[in-house]
Amino acid sequence: MRTMLTTPHRTTYNQHSHCWLQPSSSRRRTSTSGRFVIGLLVLMLTVSRLQHDPALADQPSPVGLWYNIDDRTGQPRAEIRLLEQGGILIGRIERSLSPDPSKEETHCSKCTDDRKGQPLKGMEIIRGVRPAKDQWWEGGTILDPDNGRTYTLRLRLSDDNRSLMVRGYIGPFFRTQTWYRVQDEGTGSVK
Repeated sequence: MRTMLTTPHRTTYNQHSHCWLQPSSSRRRTSTSGRFVIGLLVLMLTVSRLQHDPALADQPSPVGLWYNIDDRTGQPRAEIRLLEQGGILIGRIERSLSPDPSKEETHCSKCTDDRKGQPLKGMEIIRGVRPAKDQWWEGGTILDPDNGRTYTLRLRLSDDNRSLMVRGYIGPFFRTQTWYRVQDEGTGSVK
């Protein structure tokens, strides 16, 4: 004859099998946590595989000196140097290309993060960008010093390696600019 005894801890003792049983909801939590651990391991392996994917290693790099175009005037606005540090792309303002730099702001008065009040020259406006699939670089952010807003960023180098599509996102909405490589005036080579 089977008899079940209930304890105040919501476990039961089955005298037939001589063991304590947990309620079914506790067993479900255990299996859910097991599934979580397995899912986490699969995610880690996938990320590791992507980081060591040879296709990403052969991806052309946007590292170098670029100039952007002012949306209002259609004239070159600034030179930005893209650097790769530990597989992560960053971008800093090298100099203003404004015809009258005295009319330009010299510090980021509208920034809301650690860059607030910092000089624009040398400011890191691109952070945390990594190579992705299909020639894209993504996962980082770009700062617009004119309005202080930070946007999610995707970059794509052109096939001829001379222009860069820079796309900033807020949710599903985005704005795209084309940046151009700065050429060395003496040799015509890329800086």
